[in-house]
Amino acid sequence: MNGDRRSLRQRLFEPESLERQAPVPKFMTYVLLVFWSLVVLVPLYWVLITSFKQSGDVDNGPFYIPFVDFTPSLHAWDFMLLQNNTLGPYINSIVAALGSTVVGVVVGALAAYALVRTRLEVKLATVVTFLLLLAATVAAVVTLGVPWPIALGSAVVIFILAVFTLTHRARLALGNRDIEFWIISNRIMPPIVAVLPIYIMFQQLRLLDTQLALVATYAAVNLPIVVWLTRDFFAAIPVDLEESAEIDGASKFRVFFTIALPLVRSGLVATFLLVLILAWNEYLLALFLTNANAQTMPVLVSAQNTTRGPQWWNMSVLIVVMIAPVVVIATVLQKHIARGLLVGAVKG
Repeated sequence: MNGDRRSLRQRLFEPESLERQAPVPKFMTYVLLVFWSLVVLVPLYWVLITSFKQSGDVDNGPFYIPFVDFTPSLHAWDFMLLQNNTLGPYINSIVAALGSTVVGVVVGALAAYALVRTRLEVKLATVVTFLLLLAATVAAVVTLGVPWPIALGSAVVIFILAVFTLTHRARLALGNRDIEFWIISNRIMPPIVAVLPIYIMFQQLRLLDTQLALVATYAAVNLPIVVWLTRDFFAAIPVDLEESAEIDGASKFRVFFTIALPLVRSGLVATFLLVLILAWNEYLLALFLTNANAQTMPVLVSAQNTTRGPQWWNMSVLIVVMIAPVVVIATVLQKHIARGLLVGAVKG
């Protein structure tokens, strides 16, 4: 055989074919994979076993193996889930994360498809007018005490009149790339800059400490990420497929829902999971917009750590409860996520 005539160095370091690795590179690959698996899994294992420890086991440790180094106990789980009423914040987190993610992905996918397939042109004067009226509305509500329905209604009427009388005559306009940059710039802006206006807005709407406020805010904050990611997925779809359907009489909405969406299903799943994780872990906005009724898990974890000190056995319970749904969803959707991350990666 050809392999028998090769030297020892060639047999160890050079592969026989493109489909197989040489022994030494293959061994090093498995060593790196095992090492990285330990780096990822050991912290999760440590948090999991800590949730079954009591204060003495944590303080006198470290103990690694249940029933050998220490006796597992459900004391922390009973205290955090039953006595400490964690169910309410947990449900709030689920509603806020899932609701905002669904809204954000649906609206963002529609916006991304429009940016890819439609040539948009927005007059610069219209944008300036909208921003000025928005600032005037906020000032009227906050400073002058004008009821927000009256201020909002007046601003809408003035904006419509301006669009049909003045702004459409302007020449300077913004195109698709300008709109895309403006959308992603909203995500670049630090959330702390916008949290106070958002707080005042929901205070005037009497929606503070409600799940609706969290869903609306999370969806708006994560919408730029959805648009920015899904636009590449839609751009990878051949235009010929959609044009053929339109020639057969399909409307834009039918083309979108029956052709475009099924083709980017995997990409949407990957985007859905990413946005879900961002909403699930959101802390700053939830801290300002909630108090007791709509408190989420990240705020509860921070409150527990602040008021009771670093009680790691109780904190571990909350951490396990928080990461479990994301791990389950990622495991179920793993195939779609891996495929979605590669959508549009190879062109030509």
